Amino acid sequence: MAAAAVDSAMEVVPALVEEAAPEAAGLSCLVNLPGEVLEYILCSGSLTAADIGRVSSTCRRLRELCQGSGKVWKEQFRVRWPSLMKHYSPTDYVNWLEEYKVRQKAGLEARKIVASFSKRFFSEHVPCNGFSDIENLEGPEIFFEDELVCILNMEGRKALTWKYYAKKILYYLRQQKILNNLKAFLQQPDDYESYLEGAVYIDQYCNPLSDISLKDIQAQIDSIVELVCKTLRGINSRHPSLAFKAGESSMIMEIELQSQVLDAMNHVLYDQLKFKGNRMDYYNALNLYMHQVLIRRTGIPISMSLLYLTIARQLGVPLEPVNFPSHFLLRWCQGAEGATLDIFDYIYIDAFGKGKQLTVKECEYLIGQHVTAALYGVVNVKKVLQRMVGNLLSLGKREGIDQSYQLLRDSLDLYLAMYPDQVQLLLLQARLYFHLGIWPEKSFCLVLKVLDILQHIQTLDPGQHGAVGYLVQHTLEHIERKKEEVGVEVKLRSHEKHRDVCYSIGLIMKHKRYGYNCVIYGWDPTCMMGHEWIRNMNVHSLPHGHHQPFYNVLVEDGSCRYAAQENLEYNVEPQEIFHPDVGRYFSEFTGTHYIPNAELEIRYPEDLESVYETVQNIYSAKKENVE
Repeated sequence: MAAAAVDSAMEVVPALVEEAAPEAAGLSCLVNLPGEVLEYILCSGSLTAADIGRVSSTCRRLRELCQGSGKVWKEQFRVRWPSLMKHYSPTDYVNWLEEYKVRQKAGLEARKIVASFSKRFFSEHVPCNGFSDIENLEGPEIFFEDELVCILNMEGRKALTWKYYAKKILYYLRQQKILNNLKAFLQQPDDYESYLEGAVYIDQYCNPLSDISLKDIQAQIDSIVELVCKTLRGINSRHPSLAFKAGESSMIMEIELQSQVLDAMNHVLYDQLKFKGNRMDYYNALNLYMHQVLIRRTGIPISMSLLYLTIARQLGVPLEPVNFPSHFLLRWCQGAEGATLDIFDYIYIDAFGKGKQLTVKECEYLIGQHVTAALYGVVNVKKVLQRMVGNLLSLGKREGIDQSYQLLRDSLDLYLAMYPDQVQLLLLQARLYFHLGIWPEKSFCLVLKVLDILQHIQTLDPGQHGAVGYLVQHTLEHIERKKEEVGVEVKLRSHEKHRDVCYSIGLIMKHKRYGYNCVIYGWDPTCMMGHEWIRNMNVHSLPHGHHQPFYNVLVEDGSCRYAAQENLEYNVEPQEIFHPDVGRYFSEFTGTHYIPNAELEIRYPEDLESVYETVQNIYSAKKENVE
């Protein structure tokens, strides 16, 4: 009977929504239904927020059912933005109508800012204070972030420029939040030993768009602990570690009982779950991210040691981290509690080497050199994180393909958050930003900033005055060049000096010699690089030398290259180019070519028509031949 009432009412609702003056009989039929049935109808998903607004204005009964804090608006909010529901507690009083309005407004603001970024920052990287508009936004930050995620999740190969800048903004917002959390974490006392928490902050900062949380990583480790307990139960069913509750920090003191835990751990980690040190791909940043260590079940000594240490401590074995040179280790005390100990009273554990237990002599054999006793000492959380970030910094300096140097930038930010007075790293950061062309929006702000850095470094190390002075001079020269810029350079294919240009922006090409796939995002009638580049790239050996058109291309491997026309050819099987900067230049991939965004089209206004002609001639002809 209730189902019949619902079916009957569902037929009435559309009439109420669509007609300005519903018939009295239909309205009476609806409002006389039980409240639960009416709520079920209004929450069925067939009505939009506008529909609910109109329904609630028909009579007092429906207005009361559609009150802001009720189920109807909660369901509207949940259906529209499901990912936000995790931020609300079931016991909280929430005016869902007001939340809906605030979230809607935040979404409109987010889209407005994203739309403005391409016009403002097309010609250069987003500057240091380019995100100031975002920092001054009103309303909950989670609403703004949610809209950015919605843009990134838009289906299809359209809105590429929106996605490009939404990703940059979201990256910045999350990194700022994580960096603030890390700085607060570093203010903890030295005896605060949450190594895993610090490692997760590093992981989150370098992967801000991934869904990484300490809670999730801890849950994965807890599942490993359960497997260890199962194995331990087979060794010693009365082992005290089996009685530990989640979150308990008890330690067991008997060496034999500790040894049983470590034996069970080694069996589960290395034999059952197949964790291992990554010897084949050692210099991969993924080896340092804890969520990737758990997914891929491999890492380097420091990340494997942190996993091993966390599990051991949860089971009552007080292992300690040792910042051993070239190979991070853990130490396990074998001496009596309260006794004076030296380095020979410990066994050293190599988590990278399947939990192998080493003596002092074997540790030195491991790295092939003798070390002082001080290097066998325990280190605090900050020193462990310093080593992790130092590893990332080294990897960032090795970057070749990623011309944005994102890993180097991230690791510099992290290192300077821990040690803000590192002069050489401050200089490296300044040089890197100048190299990438990341300038504050207002040149005067940059001068003040650099002068502040100069004064700060001069205080720390007077010997660095010359280096920073050079950077100041470089900055002032940049400001003068910016003043001389007269606007956007427009390149017309119809111009006489461009008559030899055969290809257009947006076309998918193939390099004849190296075989890589790429998309053209710019061209010059002749090579515009300097004599040194021309000589180093052996351009003179080409049949047409540097007196031929050259093209800026985004390559499928993530690099950006400058290719001679004679080295390029049409890709007869065009495919999407997954390059991080595609969205900076193009708004859509059609399946055969890319469509330039508004800013790129301004610079090459006649290219799009040429692209259409090329696509028609090349790909349509190929299709006809196949048929």
